[in-house]
Formats: sequence, C-alpha cells, structure tokens
Amino acid sequence: MSRVRYYCAASLDGYIAESDDNLDWLFKYEGSFEGADSEEGQGGYEAFYEGIGALVSGSVTYEFVLEHVDQWPYAGKPTWVLSSRELPKPEGEGVDVRIVNAEVPDLIDELLEAAGDRDLWVVGGGNVASQFADNDLLDTVEVTLVPVVLGEGKPLFDRRLPGGPMQLTGARTYASGMVGLTFDVRRSAR
Repeated sequence: MSRVRYYCAASLDGYIAESDDNLDWLFKYEGSFEGADSEEGQGGYEAFYEGIGALVSGSVTYEFVLEHVDQWPYAGKPTWVLSSRELPKPEGEGVDVRIVNAEVPDLIDELLEAAGDRDLWVVGGGNVASQFADNDLLDTVEVTLVPVVLGEGKPLFDRRLPGGPMQLTGARTYASGMVGLTFDVRRSAR
C-alpha cells in the first residue's frame, strides 16, 4: 500500500525556507562530515525519489519550482498543485501537472491511485503537510537537517500536529554534514 511521505530539507531551527521563500541557505550550503554513514553528497534524494509515484504541493512551492528550473524536474510522475488560483503549467514530454482547488480528503484516493505501488510525496510546504496531518493522512516525515540556523522563516509545519509525538524510525549522517531523520506519524486506522 502506498504511503504518504512528507520529505524536505529544514534548517537546524526548523524552517524549510526563509520568510521570502529564499532557499539560498540550502542551495549554497557547503559542508562535510568525515564520519558519515552515507557516501551520498547531500540528503539521499535520489534513493527517495525512486520510490515516489505521484506528488502533491502547494502553489508557493510549485511557483518556486517553475521560477528556478528550466525543465520540469518531475516528468513522468503526476503532480497535483493545491491552489484556488489559475497557474501556468510547464510543457514538455511526460509533464502531468494538475492544478486543483480541492480539500486533501477529497483527493486522497485519486492521489494514492496515481502513485500505484509507489508512494505519494508531499513536496511542500508546511501548510500542505499540515493539511495531510490534520486529516490523519500523513504516514512519514522525512527531514534532512541542514546545519544552518535561519532564526525565522517558513516552518516545517504550520501548526501543532494531532496524534502526539512521532516515532523516530531512522537517522543517517551524510558526507555533506547533513543529517536525515525519518519519523512515523501516529495515525488512527485509515
């Protein structure tokens, strides 16, 4: 069965972007850790992405991606964008972007069906991940901690999650100096 996974990078103090949505703190990060248990340079993105069958994001994350890439990075995987506004769609082979004004519970069956035997990636941001958690639809939180302190910005989640503490299920150090943490979210039965 497909899982709903919130996977992102966060600063050491829990922000996924600066207040103006800037990600230079992440893209320009240079660090190292000689005692790493992973040879991968960053946070294990390639291995994660192989297990993804469909994606969902908010409009701010979507627009950020459109502004900062020349070619749609998720070709071959259907992507839902939660928005009440009309937004441009990228062109290209294998691009499947669906702009929808809908509630997460109303979309979940369609999202999981599209993911097939792989998982659904909640790309961002904190508001979208919070919507999944609020509706008891989030299975895992996978955060790559970047040893940078921002002091303020866009939080990992918009609000306190229901269900109490998460269960740590994995921790990994990367040669970049980043640390990957995986948590299971406490959920009631689907």
